[in-house]
Amino acid sequence: MFVRTERLTLRPGWIEDAPEMAAAIGHESVVRNLARSPWPYTLSDAQAAIERGFAGQPGPGFLIFAHDVGYRLVGGIGIGPFGEEPHELGYWLTPAAWGRGYATEAAQAVLALAETLGIRRVTAGHFIDNPASGAVLRRLGFVSTGAVVATFSAGRGCATDSVEYVRDRRALAGEAPLTFDVLDAPPAVVAPTANPLERLAITDG
Repeated sequence: MFVRTERLTLRPGWIEDAPEMAAAIGHESVVRNLARSPWPYTLSDAQAAIERGFAGQPGPGFLIFAHDVGYRLVGGIGIGPFGEEPHELGYWLTPAAWGRGYATEAAQAVLALAETLGIRRVTAGHFIDNPASGAVLRRLGFVSTGAVVATFSAGRGCATDSVEYVRDRRALAGEAPLTFDVLDAPPAVVAPTANPLERLAITDG
């Protein structure tokens, strides 16, 4: 399954994506805000994440490619189990892609797709020292549960307080739907030659 928005193409990861994925996610400023990714992040970590994929998970999962300027891998996004929650939104973006609104655009598409799959309630969270992600969540219709939970970050090597959010589609009945395309094959744009799912953590607009 492939999803195309105005500026982004979302598709499952392929093993050939591993070098580009490792380069994109391999920044301490990214990994320290993720729950499952280790630091330093290596090519073998990217290969393992892609091979695991989202098999058996109850929601969609993709790598994020920006096609508004060239065509490049800029992050990953998905909905899957985290702790006791069956449907948790998570994403990461490479630093060069911060501040462009990619996370919001990708998350809107994934949440809309999740709704078509019957997923109405989605949770999310961000580490307490990354409040900008809370702003992204609120724009997406998430509301704080009031809970702050110590969550282990493999990148930090320790537990850090995480602010918890929930988005219930039934409470957003007046929300305008996002327009996006769901494709059965890759879009006709070719990348030039020359688990991704994570707790939502990256600063973005």
